Amino acid sequence: MSDDDWPKGWYRDEKPSGSTPEPGMTVPGVGAPGVGAPAPATWPAQPPPVSEPAPGLPPAQGRPRGGRRWRFWGQPGRRGRRIALIGASLVVILIAAVAGSYFWLNGKLNHSVTLPAFTGQSAGQNWLIVGSDTRDGLTTKQIIEYHVGFDFGTANSDSLMLLHIGSGRPVLISIPRDSYVPIPGYGWNKINAALAFGGPSLLVQTVENVTGLRINHYMGIGFGGLVSVVNEVGGVRICLPAPLKDTDSGVNLKAGCQNLNGQQALAFVRDRHSFADEDLQRMQDQRAFLKALLDKATSPGVYLNPFTALPFASTSASSISVDNGTSLYDLVQAALALRDPLTGTVPIANPNYVTSNAGDAVQWNQAEALELFAALQKNKPVPSGLLSGTTIG
Repeated sequence: MSDDDWPKGWYRDEKPSGSTPEPGMTVPGVGAPGVGAPAPATWPAQPPPVSEPAPGLPPAQGRPRGGRRWRFWGQPGRRGRRIALIGASLVVILIAAVAGSYFWLNGKLNHSVTLPAFTGQSAGQNWLIVGSDTRDGLTTKQIIEYHVGFDFGTANSDSLMLLHIGSGRPVLISIPRDSYVPIPGYGWNKINAALAFGGPSLLVQTVENVTGLRINHYMGIGFGGLVSVVNEVGGVRICLPAPLKDTDSGVNLKAGCQNLNGQQALAFVRDRHSFADEDLQRMQDQRAFLKALLDKATSPGVYLNPFTALPFASTSASSISVDNGTSLYDLVQAALALRDPLTGTVPIANPNYVTSNAGDAVQWNQAEALELFAALQKNKPVPSGLLSGTTIG
């Protein structure tokens, strides 16, 4: 059929079958009674359609659109109460989750250290932070990869730091592991031998005797624990002024800023043969690394992400040894203090002091060391010139 086959004007003049007549229309077959000719007829005007409300609903007049939502939220006053109730429930759930996580992590702490009695006077709070050279928990493959040697049974202190938290800025002091000091019951020797002679308790007693400071808390970690903690936090960013490569520690790092994984971090804090002053520079690197680690651990990207924060906190809690009086809250305080402390090393008179029983050792500058610790003992500012700060080697 062509376009000409369609009746012209069908879309204007004709109504489809079944259409409702409009007012004034002529309806075929409808007229006055008895009259054969069609007569005009009109439909009465119809009112607009009205939907009857469903049973149980209020009349349509004045009822807002979306009335189904009002069933849930209720009137404005009830809606406010519902929102407040939901908000309060979320707060309760959040508090319960945080509290549960705290007690769970606190229960994972390894409370294995008993602090000795202290009879002196000491202000502020003092932590002894110890990195030991224990290989416990490491496999043969890990010992080879980490370059730590097979000296099982030893537990010397590979690094030793004193953290003082007082009324002013926290103070972090490195104690050289070869410091020649009197060890109770064993005479003069290198201070790292105290851990091997009598464990953490004897080491704490030795530090208290030579500094006059009461050690309130102890925190120790081994090689494997450090690797695990660094890996769980996603690595630690360190910026090096020059490349480092040493076969003894296994360090092999380029110059510049980079993210160290656990194995690289362990090699970095153990490296001393890359420097002319060996241990003295290594202690600075250890302080710099500890600060970088705590900066990362206390950053929003970690503690606001439960998928990073909880594994890191769990690994940290189970990897360190603490005294019986240390809680998770105490560790958090120490972590925050370690983010920006005043740093340095115990004043030294002779880094190559020849001894009769322990080989070359480190001799303190006794006058300056006593002045430094006397200030901390009374919670006073550190005298100028006694601490030289930290510079990565």
